[in-house]
Amino acid sequence: MRRLSLFLILMTFTLVCLISPSHAENAASKKVASKKVATMKVPQAPKAHRLLIQVDQNDPAVMNLALNNATNVIEYYRTKGQDVNVDVVTYGPGLHMLRDDTSPVKDRIKSLKDLAFPSKIQFSACNNTKEGMEKKEGHPINVLSEATIVPSGVVRLMELQEKGWSYVRP
Repeated sequence: MRRLSLFLILMTFTLVCLISPSHAENAASKKVASKKVATMKVPQAPKAHRLLIQVDQNDPAVMNLALNNATNVIEYYRTKGQDVNVDVVTYGPGLHMLRDDTSPVKDRIKSLKDLAFPSKIQFSACNNTKEGMEKKEGHPINVLSEATIVPSGVVRLMELQEKGWSYVRP
């Protein structure tokens, strides 16, 4: 009985010694393989290009500069085969840019909307400013059909910048 116990202990020890190196090799090869997977570079989608342009002045030169900036950015990324999203945000006196009755640049806005495709351009009109102008002037104000009314121009600028949009003020 004593010999049998000794034999079993010796066999167990031998098996453990034989299994451990192969188990260690297997574990090491798994570790190397997992490091290779971890260091492999996964192709990333191109970074989204997003630009905010602020217009807060009733000045045709500023409005045209804003439209020039938008056009140049759209054309630059078009040559690279990439799209860009542009939002021209107007508030305060800059709302005249998007007013149907006072905009000195409405023809350019219409043509830029078409030129931008497949990129996107939005013209955001501040509703706070619009309501203030309506109250002061005593009649409803119509904005261009290309414009989107947003609750607040300043809040729009702030929230899109918080989401990573780039910001330009011409």
